[in-house]
Amino acid sequence: MKLATLRDGSPDGRLLVVSRDLSRAVDAASIAPTLLSALGQWESVEAPLRHLAEALESGRVQGVPFDPAQAMAPLPRAPQWLDGSCFLNHARLMAKAFKLDKGVDTEIPLVYQGASDDFLGPQDDSPLPSEADGIDFEGEFAVITGPVPMGTRAGDAERHIRLITMVNDVSLRAFGPREMLSGFGFVQAKPSTTFAPVAITPDELGEYWRDGRVHLPLHMSWNGEWFGHPNGGDMDFGFHRLIEHVTRTRKLSAGTIIGSGTVSNADPAAGSACIAERRAIEMIAGQPLTPYMRFGDRVRLTALLPDGTAPFGVIDQKMVAG
Repeated sequence: MKLATLRDGSPDGRLLVVSRDLSRAVDAASIAPTLLSALGQWESVEAPLRHLAEALESGRVQGVPFDPAQAMAPLPRAPQWLDGSCFLNHARLMAKAFKLDKGVDTEIPLVYQGASDDFLGPQDDSPLPSEADGIDFEGEFAVITGPVPMGTRAGDAERHIRLITMVNDVSLRAFGPREMLSGFGFVQAKPSTTFAPVAITPDELGEYWRDGRVHLPLHMSWNGEWFGHPNGGDMDFGFHRLIEHVTRTRKLSAGTIIGSGTVSNADPAAGSACIAERRAIEMIAGQPLTPYMRFGDRVRLTALLPDGTAPFGVIDQKMVAG
């Protein structure tokens, strides 16, 4: 099942069920007005939503053309946004490039709590204050949970994952070092995060969702040029481990979003999912050559199944002066 949020002038939009090929959609507001509302009562609305999805797929419900440009983020605002750094290859490259003495922790995942009040849709411009701030894209996968009890163990965590989606976690690299040294986490370095047009139930990925990981390549292009296609299956800490980590001392509300961090592979042929990683590789080789983004630049993200279909659709976004 694939779910989206239609832009209707309200803060949380209107819930849609979308066909598997992302060509058609049907209003689901009679079941739940918004995705956040659906997540809060999932046990009672999942079956009706799936029936509606089956009717759309079979043609018993015609629906209307689905326009990703009219899609908000699946959750335009959420109770919580927790973003990890779960690809240790990325962490090792950054540590080596910047000659950081502290080693990479292979036992405990890194997670920070970000702003969740202003997420962007897949074709929304990203308004930013200055090109001098080091504008970067970051391709990630993310999960959306139902309510999760405190003390949930990794072995029980996946049953609390309701939906999976794809993210461009825009970063402003000029602010990162100071905010990391503060020990309080990111604020200015992390403007509004951008989401794919749909969030999907795990069964939509079949064998490509296993061990709490999305085993698909994330194809990245910048101004129409290939940048990378790292595979999400290389995630060192799966989403089940992330859920165990963040619920160690508290519960999670329905609608909590948890990001994987920048998708990264050790194979150089896979490229990168963010500019900072490419620059780190260049620094290790001698000096950074790749610039950060300029206003008017576009980034495109899509994850592809072997048959070429894109289960989450496409993020196609322009950076603009805010």
